Amino acid sequence: MEYTIKQIADIANISTRTLRYYDQIALLKPAKISDAGYRLYSEKEIDRLQQILLYRSLGIKLSQIQSIIDDPIFRTLDALQEHQRNLETEKEKIDQLLATVRKTIQYQKGEIQMTEAEKFEGFKKERLNENERLYGEEIREKYGEEMVERSNEKFMNLNQEDYQKMQELEDRLFARLNQLAETRDLETPEAKEVYEIHKQWLSYTWPNYSAEAHKGLAQIYIADERFANYYNNRAGKEVVSLLHDVVVKYAKD
Repeated sequence: MEYTIKQIADIANISTRTLRYYDQIALLKPAKISDAGYRLYSEKEIDRLQQILLYRSLGIKLSQIQSIIDDPIFRTLDALQEHQRNLETEKEKIDQLLATVRKTIQYQKGEIQMTEAEKFEGFKKERLNENERLYGEEIREKYGEEMVERSNEKFMNLNQEDYQKMQELEDRLFARLNQLAETRDLETPEAKEVYEIHKQWLSYTWPNYSAEAHKGLAQIYIADERFANYYNNRAGKEVVSLLHDVVVKYAKD
C-alpha cells in the first residue's frame, strides 16, 4: 500500500513540513515520486518513521538517529528494547513531576515547606518537553541543532526569579497584543512596546540575539499553523500576523 505525505503526516501526528525536512536531510526518503511529483511512502518508510519518532521522543539528535538506524548492524528488536528502557527512565521523570505537584498541593495546604527551587523545577522541564514535542523539528530546521540545544540549556538553567520574569513578560506580551489589535497601527508606541517585550522574552532563552533570527521566527509563526494557533488561541483573537508585522518593522541589530 502507498501513502501520500499528507496521509503519513496524519498517521504520525506530525507536519508535512517535518516530513519534507526529513527528506531534505536524507533521514526519511519517500519510496518513490509519482509522475505528478508527489512523495509516496510504503510500509517500510512508516516503520522507519516510527523508529525516528521514538528516538526523537527520547531527545536524541536527528544526526545521531540517522547514524543509529542506518548502521548495518541495527536491529529493530534491540532498538525497541532500548526504547523500553529509555521510556522507563522517562517515566521516572514524570513521576518526579507528579511528586512536585503533590508537594505543591501539600505546600498550599500549609502541610509542608518547599524550597524555592522545588516550586518550579519540574514544571520548567515539562514545558521544555512540550515545546520540543510541538515545535522542535521546525525550530531546528530554521536555526540548527546547536542553537536549539544551547537555547534549551539556557532555559533549564534559569533561576526562579528569571523564570518568573519570563512568565510575566509573556503575560504582558499578550495583554499588549490584545490592546494593539484594536487599532493594528504599527506606528504607535504600543506597537514598538510589543516588539521590545517579545525581544526581551526571547533573551531568556536565546544565546545571542539577531534581528534576522527574530524576523525568521516571526515568519515561522505565520507559516506554521501550530504556532499561529497558540498565539491566536491564547489572545482570543487573531494576533499572530500582527506580531509578525511588528517584529518585521522594528527588529534591528
